[in-house]
Amino acid sequence: MTGKSDGTGGTGLTYAQAGVDIDAGNALVERIKPAAAATARPGVMSGLGGFGALFDLKAAGYSDPILVAATDGVGTKLKIAIETGAFGTIGIDLVAMCVNDLVCQGAEPLFFLDYFATGKLEVEAAARIVEGIAEGCARSGCALIGGETAEMPGMYAPGDFDLAGFAVGAMERGAHLPADVAGGDVLLGLASDGVHSNGYSLVRKVVERAGLAWDAAAPFADAPLGEALLTPTRLYVKPALAAIRAGGVHALAHITGGGLTENLPRVLPDGLGAQIDLASWTLPPVFRWLAEEGGLSQAELLKTFNAGIGMVVVAAADRAGTVEAALAEAGETVFRLGTVAPGSGVGYSGTLG
Repeated sequence: MTGKSDGTGGTGLTYAQAGVDIDAGNALVERIKPAAAATARPGVMSGLGGFGALFDLKAAGYSDPILVAATDGVGTKLKIAIETGAFGTIGIDLVAMCVNDLVCQGAEPLFFLDYFATGKLEVEAAARIVEGIAEGCARSGCALIGGETAEMPGMYAPGDFDLAGFAVGAMERGAHLPADVAGGDVLLGLASDGVHSNGYSLVRKVVERAGLAWDAAAPFADAPLGEALLTPTRLYVKPALAAIRAGGVHALAHITGGGLTENLPRVLPDGLGAQIDLASWTLPPVFRWLAEEGGLSQAELLKTFNAGIGMVVVAAADRAGTVEAALAEAGETVFRLGTVAPGSGVGYSGTLG
């Protein structure tokens, strides 16, 4: 076969000339192998580098398991990471968005896979992102057992990238949540660590309206604005599992896009709603600033952001104290938000303070 001249004295094109560097991809895999290996847990059967990853449910301690899967991304919070060059924690966000959903089904996260796509692979930046993913997995007791790095010239602007995650968990048959939610159940709110990973299109609009750069002092924290807004999503897995083991947990709701208003009803059966006292916790400074600078109504704030509550645990009234103690012992700040009551949706009383 005779090749055509590529105009540089050679006889044909190479993949590298098309913009894809396979050697860089291989270098990234070698760089992240130690971080992935550090997330190993019972059940892991193979490491990175194969065409697939194996996991042994029996070795993980399950006798009659039901699998639960979740997938998610980080949304436009990525733009702040890209524009600031701060990549160390965005991987934690990716893991949290998946595993916090899994645990709401009553499942223990077992393993995680990531998808990283970019126009040109920068090994150092990509490694920092994946190392953050590994850190999030380790904090959740979840093994990072595989993933995909896609270098796609022409698909992304220089420096841009996208992330997606996929988590699989398990529970014993019959242990799924929500279950047995009833009127009078107590709503326990777990404090968030900030904006987490939802609402960033609005966050970025507010920052633009305020005329602030990412390296400006944050009006709500003792840190640069970009750094403060990149505070990673809190991982609730281990505390939530501890609460489930304590007994009396009927449901968990991860408060993501849609806020309390949209997410809490997802775990309530027909005929039941939630009554929440907005004075039961204090609105964190970042949300107060967003509301004031953006002119957001209370309803808009509660439907867009977590407003300081990242997870809600629905507990039986006679077990609420025990569940609350288990959560506090696991390191959570817990607020008694209200109760489950006849009706639908979420009813609010009081004012966010």
